Amino acid sequence: MLPISSQKHFSIPRIMAGLLLAGLLAACQSSPQPPSPIATAAPTPSISGQVDEQNGVTFAFEPFTGAPGNIADELSEFIGAEARKQGITLVRRVGASATYRVNGYLAATGQPSNGTVFYVFDIVDNSGKRLKRISGTEATGGASGDPWRSVSSGTLSRIANRSMVEIKAWLNR
Repeated sequence: MLPISSQKHFSIPRIMAGLLLAGLLAACQSSPQPPSPIATAAPTPSISGQVDEQNGVTFAFEPFTGAPGNIADELSEFIGAEARKQGITLVRRVGASATYRVNGYLAATGQPSNGTVFYVFDIVDNSGKRLKRISGTEATGGASGDPWRSVSSGTLSRIANRSMVEIKAWLNR
């Protein structure tokens, strides 16, 4: 048995948030597929949705899962600004037709000294088939209680920037 001073201490909220994120990601997975051979060239995304003759390829972001309304609203604003910078056309009307839809999932964990936001954006075609997954983490400041309180505008701006850069890179393959 290890002495008490050398045992690791885990916080219940951190463990619960980790389990929630693992469950969320597992629920987003499609049926297991055998590994495919490694290709030397990256596949080009196919345009499987409706392409607007005037706007070209368009994206519609669905409401984010897991984030409180104020965080989701602010992230949406940053995504809109980053999309304009990257030349990506977003469709902002609920239920509007778009070439691709983007489902976003967010979770936050934290302790008084530090925290983390986990994000996943799945780009799907009109049939719901996932074509691309963008995921990552962003460090936040600490907060006691609700970990979302430590999520700053800077954190959300970095998530929006990284996500839009990845979407732009995916489109340009």
